[in-house]
Amino acid sequence: MMLHEGFHGRAGFRRRPALVVIDVNRGFTDPASPLVCELDEVVVAIERLLAAFRKRGLPVAYTTVSYDEAAKQAAAAFIAKIPALLALEAGSPWVEIDPRIAPLATEPVFNKLWASAFFGTPFASFLAAHGCDSLVVTGASTSGCVRATVLDALQHGYVPVVPREAVGDRNPAAHEANLYDIDTKYGDVAGVEDVLRELADLPNG
Repeated sequence: MMLHEGFHGRAGFRRRPALVVIDVNRGFTDPASPLVCELDEVVVAIERLLAAFRKRGLPVAYTTVSYDEAAKQAAAAFIAKIPALLALEAGSPWVEIDPRIAPLATEPVFNKLWASAFFGTPFASFLAAHGCDSLVVTGASTSGCVRATVLDALQHGYVPVVPREAVGDRNPAAHEANLYDIDTKYGDVAGVEDVLRELADLPNG
C-alpha cells in the first residue's frame, strides 16, 4: 500500500466514544432481500463491540432505513438512483435490526432516508447529550452509509474509528478502496482487537 507523507495520521480514541451500528437491518442481512449484503462475519464482530461498550456503560446507537409515503417523496432522488430501496417499506420486517444484534431498550434506532446517520436525524444531538468526543462506526455498507457517516462525524468534530472486520460491502474492491480513503483522510481504520484494547485502556468515568 502506497503511503503519502502527511496522510494516514492516527487520531485514536478520546475519553468518551460512542458506538453506532449502521443499517444492519434485515433488509441488508436476509438473503431474500434485494438489498442483501454478506454481513455474517460483520455481525459477529459487532457483537463483540456491543458487549464491550455495554460493559463500560458507553453510548450505543443504531440506524435503519425506512420509507413511508412522505419519505419516498422527500428521498425521491436517492430512490431514483437505487430503486431497490423501495423494499424498505416503513413497518416491514426488512427495516428491523438483525435480531442477532438487537438493540437494548435504552439504545435508540434512528431512521434515516439518506446515507449519513447525521443527515435529517437527531443523531448529532444524541452524541452531544452523551458528551461523546469520538465515534466507532460499524455496519454497512463501507462505500456508502459507513463512509458518509464517517465523513459527517469528522465534520461535526468527532474522531471517527472504523473497525475493519465490523464493516461490510457488496463489492470487495469498493470495501478496500473506501477503507483506504477513510484511513488516509477521515478516520482511523483498525482491527477489532485493537479497538477493544483501546476501549479497555480508557480511563473510567
